Amino acid sequence: MAKHRIYSMSVSSVYPHYITKAEKKGRTKSEVDEIIRWLTGYNQEEFEAQLENKTDFETFFAEAPRMNPSRTLIKGVICGVRVEDIEEPIMQEIRYLDKLVDELAKGKAMEKILRK
Repeated sequence: MAKHRIYSMSVSSVYPHYITKAEKKGRTKSEVDEIIRWLTGYNQEEFEAQLENKTDFETFFAEAPRMNPSRTLIKGVICGVRVEDIEEPIMQEIRYLDKLVDELAKGKAMEKILRK
């Protein structure tokens, strides 16, 4: 079975859309970055290097320093699919990120988004 095309898309090509979605709802780029760092374990410099290198999503998640164990607490529907039911690991990580950005744009408190 062929891989989904998002796997080969660069994170840097989608990242501006995350920022735009958040800013339209009064949230900030730094909040989006915080979510990404929380999920993946990258520090800000490492994350920016991934953007600069145009790293694809599959590599971005495969090389993440420390995926947050609390990410399994992320529940809900994104793109018509329940994130907790996605069986393919990389796709689930991508959808976790989408769900977190969605929650940010919907005005949810950072404390709740980061599952504290």
